[in-house]
Amino acid sequence: MSEIVYLLCGLTSLLCAVLSLRGYAQSRARLLLWSGLCFVGLTLNNVLLFVDKILVPDVDLRAWRTATALIALLPLLYGMIWDAE
Repeated sequence: MSEIVYLLCGLTSLLCAVLSLRGYAQSRARLLLWSGLCFVGLTLNNVLLFVDKILVPDVDLRAWRTATALIALLPLLYGMIWDAE
């Protein structure tokens, strides 16, 4: 059951990334760009979660997942602080 939840979380993040980046391409609202880049990183984070917990449970990828989540949030943080209008 947890496999399905991990996959659905990854697909949801991917869908949010695609929709945000598509919205940015149409409207050029920069917050959509930063959000889309954040969701791309969160999608990668969810893929790593699936690999860590399901495919190779004997290998600990927690540090990689944490680093990926931190890096994924940096574009959004940048966009909200320094690119605010």
